[in-house]
Amino acid sequence: MAGVEARDFSAPDETRAPEKTKVDIVRMGGTSASRMSMQPGWKWSECIKPVAGTDSCQIHHVGVLVSGTLHVAHEDGSEHDIGAGQAYVIEPGHDAWVVGDEPVVGYEFDARAAEEYAKGA
Repeated sequence: MAGVEARDFSAPDETRAPEKTKVDIVRMGGTSASRMSMQPGWKWSECIKPVAGTDSCQIHHVGVLVSGTLHVAHEDGSEHDIGAGQAYVIEPGHDAWVVGDEPVVGYEFDARAAEEYAKGA
């Protein structure tokens, strides 16, 4: 079908797996999307900071959570929980962690985030 490209996350183009994290990336139509899975006990500042090499997450996230609860603490002092079924935008300059015992799974649609998150310098 012309003008349509569909990809399955079960066959990603790339997978990154820092501690307690799995990021699957699919590339299509000149853009990228990612499925991010974080296990209970995951915290950006503990699991991704060593890979990213920055004091806080500097990625712009746009996505939707399909399971779990993610707590985001922004450098401006604001904090927010994001739950399953919620769409979100998270601006750069934050820490985040999994709340409770359920893994967090989300799909993200910012191509830069997909290409750079948990990749390292």
